[in-house]
Amino acid sequence: MKQISTFGKSGYRPGNLQLLRDANDDAAVARLLANCPVMRLEAGKAIPESNQAQLYIVLRGVLAVETDSNTGVADGNGSVSKVLPGESLGEQSVLDEEANLSRITALEDSDILVIEADLVWKLIDQSNVVARNLLRLLSFRIRAANAQLRTRQKLGEFYRRLSMNDGLTGLYNRAWLNDLLPKLAATAQSSGAPLALIMIDLDHFKRFNDTHGHLAGDQALRTAAQVLSGALRPTDFAVRYGGEEMMVLLPDTNGKMAVAVAERLCERMQQAVVFADMRQPMPHITASFGVATLRPQQSEQDLIASADAALYRAKELGRNQVVQEALAD
Repeated sequence: MKQISTFGKSGYRPGNLQLLRDANDDAAVARLLANCPVMRLEAGKAIPESNQAQLYIVLRGVLAVETDSNTGVADGNGSVSKVLPGESLGEQSVLDEEANLSRITALEDSDILVIEADLVWKLIDQSNVVARNLLRLLSFRIRAANAQLRTRQKLGEFYRRLSMNDGLTGLYNRAWLNDLLPKLAATAQSSGAPLALIMIDLDHFKRFNDTHGHLAGDQALRTAAQVLSGALRPTDFAVRYGGEEMMVLLPDTNGKMAVAVAERLCERMQQAVVFADMRQPMPHITASFGVATLRPQQSEQDLIASADAALYRAKELGRNQVVQEALAD
């Protein structure tokens, strides 16, 4: 980057610049800016790093700014913002007396007015117009940053929720379970409210896949998930535990009520239609259910183990049925 002129000799007027707009008749501004250097930055070149805060105003060309929280120009997410003629960057750095940390490059041959930090303060002190323009500019950037933050928060929540759901069935996944089940168990233990868990395994699922193919197997899993989702209360949770295993969490539900829920699910599973196309064979799916309730001082892992033991017993007894944990002891 090399100096090609000073602002006083460049032919540019303060009023053409956002930060100096309406300052054409301000003699003090003109005097202060007269000796400020106008630098030429060739396309593809970067502004050299400086240990001092400086204000840059683009007179001609286009600059690209990579992620700079100090200037308030880039979006803070690793992207690039463009700075067009008349626009400035580095205001925040001047105000907090920190050097610009961003990488600033020219997308095309560009002329840049460089104003040192102490001179920016003199402009603010001597010109109400400059002070007002600076306040408007910073207000705009704060609003833009807040809007981006809200967008990022919404996007982050969307992707967080997306990461907590199984892509095939739409049910919650193991990551969600590992996060929430300890909280549900802790709440139940501290409040004395019951918490029930139902482990579910689709019967002979490998045989189903071998007979009808894996696409049909995927459809069977989706159908089973729809059965669970359609039969539960809004306060209940259905989880794909892994493979053909699923789980239902029932807060504020005792063992008797949990068995009734499991029996209803067992019946609905038998009636579920896997193939909507009536020209295809219409196999039904069945499932085995193991029911357990949280005991005093019991951990969530022990609760899962109890329900799993009851599920194993249901399979031993012929599948397509419900077994409560007491029968597995």
